[in-house]
Amino acid sequence: MVNIKINGVPCSAPEGSTILEAARLAGIKIPTLCFLKDINEIGACRICVVEVKGARTLVAACVYPINEGMEVFTNTPKVIESRRTTLELILSNHKRECLSCVRSGSCELQELCNEYNVVEDYYEGENPAIEIDDSAAHMTRDNSKCILCRRCVAACEKLQGIGVIGANERGFAVQIASPFDMSLAETACVSCGQCITACPTGALKEKDDTAKILEAIADPEKMVVVQAAPAVRASLGEAFGYPIGTNVEGKMIAAMRRLGFDKVFDTNFSADLTIMEESAEFIDRVQNGGVLPMITSCSPGWIRYCENYFPEFIPNLSSCKSPQQMFGAVVKTYYAQKLGKNPEDIFSVSIMPCTAKKYEIGRDDQSAAGIPDLDATITTRELARLIKQAGIMFNDLPDEVCDSPLGTGTGAAVIFGATGGVMEAALRTAVWKLTGKPDSTPIEFTDVRGVDGIKEATYNVAGMEVKVAVASGLANAKALLKKVKSGEASYHFIEIMACPGGCVNGGGQIIQPSSVRSFTDIRAERAKVLYDIDSANTMRCSHENPDVKALYDEFLGETGSHKAHEVLHTSYKAKKLYK
Repeated sequence: MVNIKINGVPCSAPEGSTILEAARLAGIKIPTLCFLKDINEIGACRICVVEVKGARTLVAACVYPINEGMEVFTNTPKVIESRRTTLELILSNHKRECLSCVRSGSCELQELCNEYNVVEDYYEGENPAIEIDDSAAHMTRDNSKCILCRRCVAACEKLQGIGVIGANERGFAVQIASPFDMSLAETACVSCGQCITACPTGALKEKDDTAKILEAIADPEKMVVVQAAPAVRASLGEAFGYPIGTNVEGKMIAAMRRLGFDKVFDTNFSADLTIMEESAEFIDRVQNGGVLPMITSCSPGWIRYCENYFPEFIPNLSSCKSPQQMFGAVVKTYYAQKLGKNPEDIFSVSIMPCTAKKYEIGRDDQSAAGIPDLDATITTRELARLIKQAGIMFNDLPDEVCDSPLGTGTGAAVIFGATGGVMEAALRTAVWKLTGKPDSTPIEFTDVRGVDGIKEATYNVAGMEVKVAVASGLANAKALLKKVKSGEASYHFIEIMACPGGCVNGGGQIIQPSSVRSFTDIRAERAKVLYDIDSANTMRCSHENPDVKALYDEFLGETGSHKAHEVLHTSYKAKKLYK
């Protein structure tokens, strides 16, 4: 441990710590804007400056290492004045429309300006005309609100290994954009939304599709049904003051009913359905010499990444649609048939932790009934805004349950929202099918749990060694696939999620500021919600879902049947990196 003083108080921190980290351990908050731990540690914004005894100038606490006997001062007049001046300079060319900004109330710049009493515009900088880029299916970029912190750039490059955005031009003309000033739609962006959750302001935001949903709800000719992904219930509460890691499933369902949805269902149902098809596909490949390793297809960001960057692995992808799309397909076919309704009269909505889902609903081969499987998809953040807009007092709502028959899910389904969850759910059912011994089937495969970027495990199933791997975050996926491609590693089954930690950390989840993200593992906290729901469920394997069984009995026939392929499976194709 290294002994230092902060504001005259002795404290200590591990060797190699920065002043920012040491202060955090001592219970002192130093403000930041550009800093995201392990992602963007560049000391660029100068908001975190502090005084160090003996230093000639103020130093950036986020990158300045501590040493024995150091004396640090975080709250002197000089420090406060420097931070305030920096904020005023940032505001000099910032689009100050805070009242109407989507990040009002959760903007890190706004919060700092309030804290440092920046109430006047002391500087008036150049405000060149900025062209808003809304070319992508999932998001909008408004550089007039950008503060050049480069957190989005680091998320794209370091977390995801893609790098389709960066700093263009120099000096006052610099702005974050794509190469050669291409629109985002022209690049190999995978729509993961990690740049949005990294952004401290409203420069990046998901496209808002709430208006079309409200319009459908108001249409007496439309039956509007909604599904909610498992990870949404682990994050939504944060928008209403609940601690990170709070399960608000019951209140979420109650809120959606009060928004006017005719039927409130659960994506957990189609997650179970995905496992039935995916496990059957995996067993068929193993037993009949199919392409291995089989790779999961639940994450649309990963699918787009594979089509763009690793097209040689397209034959390895499971042909199963994602749970979102399977649900939409079942609603427009089986459910419409049961109700005696025209599929065109059903407006199907999904609530997702993922911005890539906005891209996915427009993909080819996603129209089991001859019309799009899904009509609209919104993020966890959009749902929170809808609830607030409707005046629903979320915290006071009773806990309610989903409607039948598409509202039933098992514990295996709910863990889809965490990295390793799809693998574990698939293994539970695959082992049951292969062994034929229901009473001795393992329920938990803990080796694939946790937030590590890459996890590997080997299981003995019915006398056969099954090697599996799990990757989350596309930079980790890239590293894993390179090992498979070179022959360095060999697996039977691989799960890949585009977002680090899985859907609990999706690009559409509630945004936490860097002061929280950098020192709290929100991925683990949210994932625990899902594993707790799983462990408390009386049904923990997808093949136990009675409503899924009824779907096969009444409509699909057997797993992997021709009908199942028509409704629940899709296709993929290689794409150009740049259009």
